[in-house]
Amino acid sequence: MKKLRVAELFAGVGGFRLGLENTNNNLFEITWANQWEPSTKAQHAFECYTHHFKTGIHSNEDIAEVTDEEMASTSADIVVGGFPCQDYSVARSLNGELGISGKKGVLFWEIARFIQNTYPKYLILENVDRLLKSPSKQRGRDFGVMLSTLNELGYDVEWRVINAAEYGNAQRRRRVFIFGYRRNMSYAESLTSFSDDDIIFKEGLYAKQFPVESKPNKNRINKTELSHDIVNVSDTFQFQFWNSGIMRDGQITTIDTTPIKETPVTLGEILEENYDKKYVITGDKLEKFKYLRGSKKIERVTPTGHKYYYTEGGMSETDALDLPGRTMLTSEGSVNRSTHIVKTNNEIRQLTPVEAERLNGFPDNWTDMLPERRRFFMMGNALVIPIITRIGNRIEEIEQEFEEDETQLELF
Repeated sequence: MKKLRVAELFAGVGGFRLGLENTNNNLFEITWANQWEPSTKAQHAFECYTHHFKTGIHSNEDIAEVTDEEMASTSADIVVGGFPCQDYSVARSLNGELGISGKKGVLFWEIARFIQNTYPKYLILENVDRLLKSPSKQRGRDFGVMLSTLNELGYDVEWRVINAAEYGNAQRRRRVFIFGYRRNMSYAESLTSFSDDDIIFKEGLYAKQFPVESKPNKNRINKTELSHDIVNVSDTFQFQFWNSGIMRDGQITTIDTTPIKETPVTLGEILEENYDKKYVITGDKLEKFKYLRGSKKIERVTPTGHKYYYTEGGMSETDALDLPGRTMLTSEGSVNRSTHIVKTNNEIRQLTPVEAERLNGFPDNWTDMLPERRRFFMMGNALVIPIITRIGNRIEEIEQEFEEDETQLELF
């Protein structure tokens, strides 16, 4: 069967690529990847990516500087990427063109530009789950703008917030995964016989790969229709998105679904038996961690002289080994409240870089060519690889079931 050519945006250290290269039928071929970290001379993520992957074109430049011609030359069948969640408000300039506010908000528009230049069959995008609620003063606007954009580009979209630990993984990491497919494909046509509810609960990509209970949680179902004026969406759209949903031809259904949980890997299962003693915590450093993880009620004073109390609930001194790990942040490994602390062999210690990699499903020592602090940072930014593999496996099944004759597909 013909390979699916993949363009990987915001590639990081290669989590998307590893996930797709682990699928059952090895149908994905990453032919072009872009990774560029602004405001830093050292390009550590790109260094790691190019160390491991030797095929395909590797681009290390600002995605905004990549030309339309280079994008089009990738001939991508699928565009994938995890992109920063920032501000996605839209404005219309005096000449009628669209613009955005928010410095890093441009990154989604670069995805849209890539889609316009390649018109891929599929999209897989990943982001933090708060995307569905942002911004706080106009809940749901940012995601509404994205859906409106993809709708106008000719794509139907499914999304699901997935907690990796609920589907058998070692980390309690919640992310929203967005699956788009061209509306003129046979696959999209096959779904027209199903209701939105059927797709969310049984027939959609996420329902098949990440099963959920057959009834909404607390009867939470919302429906709406998007305006075809993206500026109007940006200015007025406000909507409660739940953790699962579908948009077809601008019609949105979103449902609060309950996952059918699988037995997770526990934190204790991914720990190394032999670890460097430099990760053991004692003395003043241990006391600092105890303070950071303890409950607090601290009096503070504003610049105007107003007094108030900052409070913080306590957490256990060490992380439970019989549960999956907590969400790993980019600050992992530093002295702060969110860093994982474990007790093994009667020693209290931090995680090792290898254990951080295992929490995301990476091979051991995947980042060992990088400075240690950056190894933790990269894993705090990474996704959980087996989630991508499951998504890829379903796309392979779709390809086998609905083998498209590309010459019969009209460009949108």
